[in-house]
Amino acid sequence: MTRPEIPRIDAHQHFWHYEPDQYRWIDNSMSVLKRDYLPSDLEPLLKAHRLDGCIAVQARQCEQETDALLALATEHPWIKGVVGWADLQDASLLATLDRWQDQQRLRGFRHQIQDEADPDAFLADTAFNKGVAILQARGYLYEILIKSSSLPAAYAFVRRHDRQPLVLDHLGKPDITHGNLQSWAEQLAPLAALPHVHCKLSGLITEAGWTTWRPDYLVAYMNQALELFGPERVLFGSDWPVCRLAGEYDHVYALAELALAPFSASEQAAIMGGNATRLYGLTVKAQEHAA
Repeated sequence: MTRPEIPRIDAHQHFWHYEPDQYRWIDNSMSVLKRDYLPSDLEPLLKAHRLDGCIAVQARQCEQETDALLALATEHPWIKGVVGWADLQDASLLATLDRWQDQQRLRGFRHQIQDEADPDAFLADTAFNKGVAILQARGYLYEILIKSSSLPAAYAFVRRHDRQPLVLDHLGKPDITHGNLQSWAEQLAPLAALPHVHCKLSGLITEAGWTTWRPDYLVAYMNQALELFGPERVLFGSDWPVCRLAGEYDHVYALAELALAPFSASEQAAIMGGNATRLYGLTVKAQEHAA
C-alpha cells in the first residue's frame, strides 16, 4: 500500500569541494570533513530515508559559494532551495542581489555570525542590519547562525526584522557539553514567542561530546524547542556532512524520529518537510512512499 505525502525535506545540509584555504573553519580536529562532499554523496542518504529533496546552505563567506550552490541546484533538481551568502554590509548589495534576481531556487542568505570576533556587536551593526532589511524587502529569508551566548543579542535583532520569516539554525547552538538546558531554554523563549521566528531541529550531535553524546539527553533539548516553537515553526535538518564529526545521517534521522514520536502524523509531516516547503516557497512534488 502507498500513500501520497507532504513533501519531505532535509532543510539544512552543505556541499563543498574541499580546499583548505577556502574552509579554514575546518580545523585539524575535523579530519572527516577534509574531503569533497557532493550531491552524489547525499542523494543515496535522502533516498534511504524517503526524503524528496533538500536545502543547501552556504559554508563559505563569498559570492562564489552562492553561485556554486545554485549551479548544483540547476544540475540536481532535488536540491530544492539554496541559502547563500552575500556581503550584507556592502553598499553595493542591491546590485549583487540584482545579479541573482532570476535564480528561483535562491531562497535566503546566511552569515557565520558565530565566527565573528564579537558576534553580539555584529548583530547590532548598522550596515549589517540595513542589509538584512534589504533582503527582507526583496522577499528573502535570513538564517541566524549563532551560539547560545548570543541569544539575548539575537532577540533584539529579530525584533527589528519582522518583514519576512527568520530562521534560527541549530536551536541557537546550546552549550550541551556544560549541561545548560534550563538557561538556554530561558534565553530561547523570547525568540520563540515571536511568530516570525522559526527554528531548525539540527546540529545538536556536534554541540555535544562527539564520542559521548546520548540520544535521551539530546532529545531533551529537542523537546524543549518543540514546546517553545510548536510543530508549525520547526524544521528538520541533518547538518550533513558536519554531523559526521559525531555521527552519521542515520543517527541524526533517528534522533528526529525519537523526538517527534509523541506528535501526530500531520505534525510530524509538517516538521519533516511541510514547514520547509511553505517557509521557503519550494516547488516540490511529494513521492509515493511506502506506508
